[in-house]
Amino acid sequence: MAEHAITPRVARRLEAVQRLLIDGQWQLAGDGRSEDIFNPSSGEIITTAATATEEDANRAVAAARASFNDHRWTGLTPAQRAKVLWRVADLIGAHAEEMAELEMLDAGKFYLGALNGEVPFAAECFRYYAGWCTKIEGTTKQLSTVPGQAFHIYTQREPIGVAALIIPWNGPLVQAAWKIAPALAAGCSVVIKPASQTPLSITRLGELMIEAGVPDGVINIISGGGSTIGRLLAEHPDVGKVSFTGSTEVGKQIIDAAKGNLKKVTLELGGKSPVIVFDDADLEGAIAGAAEAIFSSAGQVCVAGSRLYVQDSVYDEVISGVAEIAKNMKVGPATNSAMDMGPLISRQHLQDVYRMVEAGLAEGAKLAAGGKLITDGGGYFIEPTVLADTTHRMSVVSDEIFGPVLVAMPFSRQEQVVALANDSEFGLAASIWTRDISKAHLTADAVRAGLVWINCHGIPDMAVPFGGYRQSGWGRENGYESLLQYTELKSVIARL
Repeated sequence: MAEHAITPRVARRLEAVQRLLIDGQWQLAGDGRSEDIFNPSSGEIITTAATATEEDANRAVAAARASFNDHRWTGLTPAQRAKVLWRVADLIGAHAEEMAELEMLDAGKFYLGALNGEVPFAAECFRYYAGWCTKIEGTTKQLSTVPGQAFHIYTQREPIGVAALIIPWNGPLVQAAWKIAPALAAGCSVVIKPASQTPLSITRLGELMIEAGVPDGVINIISGGGSTIGRLLAEHPDVGKVSFTGSTEVGKQIIDAAKGNLKKVTLELGGKSPVIVFDDADLEGAIAGAAEAIFSSAGQVCVAGSRLYVQDSVYDEVISGVAEIAKNMKVGPATNSAMDMGPLISRQHLQDVYRMVEAGLAEGAKLAAGGKLITDGGGYFIEPTVLADTTHRMSVVSDEIFGPVLVAMPFSRQEQVVALANDSEFGLAASIWTRDISKAHLTADAVRAGLVWINCHGIPDMAVPFGGYRQSGWGRENGYESLLQYTELKSVIARL
């Protein structure tokens, strides 16, 4: 297929500096600073984005706090707020082609994949939480230890206040929706910090939210570095909640910065998710699933199935099958839908991933496929890579690579593979491939991970809570559970 041509509307957008949104006004940074935004498919500068100063960030938090204090959003009825969120979803759908192009340009997403997958999924996120606006309820209680007196006791959920939402670069539109929609459904006002590399779709989303009727100050968008603006938001005394998605290392820094006022923190962090293939699995499906689990989005997915454990009697067959898929994948720009895998996000990240591959080979891993940089075209590409016969003593097995690099090893017994799967500081996700339903559920029960798939991998749904054990984070995205994390629970005891 031909390369996807940028539409005139998007081309005009790229000619201007991407602005900050503070208290309903789009504006440049206070000192005029801006940062180049690169297309990872070509390595070319495509636009610039305003880089917020600390004063800009403080004004954004003040605007969010003022909008919360004067009830611009919570003063609407739950049904009115639901209609606004539903309107946001409709506007995302109406501008789907534009949103898909923006995801393609700065995040390296395939246009058709974004158009048919991530953009409608983001819209459905707003619809899902629109439904929850009218269903945030408390309960009635009875005292269990005070005899001979009458009381009326109830609980109620209240919005925390100002929520700082820090968005990663590997799925900017969807991950922004995952945070914004429940925060607004709960009644919070928000300050959103996109990743410096990928502001385009979130800036456009902000425009659509204003058009949908979100009041001034309820949504604010500021770009800037994590070590400056991200830290300021995490430290700010007027921020009551931080929701962060990113690396475990930075997550720990968020915790440290947030301790000043003991603000609530939700963290969706790193992963090193195991894919477990038993010898009774549908091997054709398991091989294809294992390849998709690691090579989708060039492995830049927190739930990527980056550790493959295969029962020894079918190990060679499965490794050979996955390696064959890797060798035949077409790698190229996200503008070309004929490609099977797109770019990594930046030149620095590309070099980091390549160094990890070299380290694995130096430690004794066997190269079954890939392993080389692709230097044609100026973009940030590496071959889909399979490292076989690895061990848990190797850094490529213990460390999150966040690229299209699969490490594989055999196992003999169910108990052994459970121990191997749990031998990690992470616990985000896992998948299990077997035809034995008892084995599947017993293994799922034993694996320490927040999300386990059986005979599939990476299936998302707004109703399913998503988050990790151990150093993969705190709290959950999606589902009613995510909504609750933007609320405080109040108990009221009235003596009658």
